Amino acid sequence: MEDVPVGFTCQAFAALSLDPPMVLLAPAKSSTSWPRIAQAGAFCVNILASDQETLARTFSVSGGDKFDGVAWRAGPETGAPVLDGSLAWAECRLGEIHDSGDHELVTGLVVSLGVGDGHPLVFYRGGFGTFGPSPEPGAAKRVR
Repeated sequence: MEDVPVGFTCQAFAALSLDPPMVLLAPAKSSTSWPRIAQAGAFCVNILASDQETLARTFSVSGGDKFDGVAWRAGPETGAPVLDGSLAWAECRLGEIHDSGDHELVTGLVVSLGVGDGHPLVFYRGGFGTFGPSPEPGAAKRVR
């Protein structure tokens, strides 16, 4: 990885495979950050906690130093940035990149990961929210 961390807020991310452990994400072709991340050959998906909306907004803006004032550490396997306070993270080696309209479909092989406590930050229909535990077993969860 280069000495200067690079990141962006990703619009689409999902688990892809358990064996081997893989994820997929879909960066926009218009992203100025994604080409630098792809060139590094590794990335870390940071799943933000419900109290990290400001961080999500910071990373969604094009250009500038997104890591200014942001606490992070180098991932143990690739050195990709792991953001402090993230609910979970998956450090990945870059897999395949497929042309997919105005985005690219990217696979990553998970080489290390971590999970913390709390609730995830969710972006849905133009706003942020979170999922919390259901008040009773089997009840549907709602975005707040």
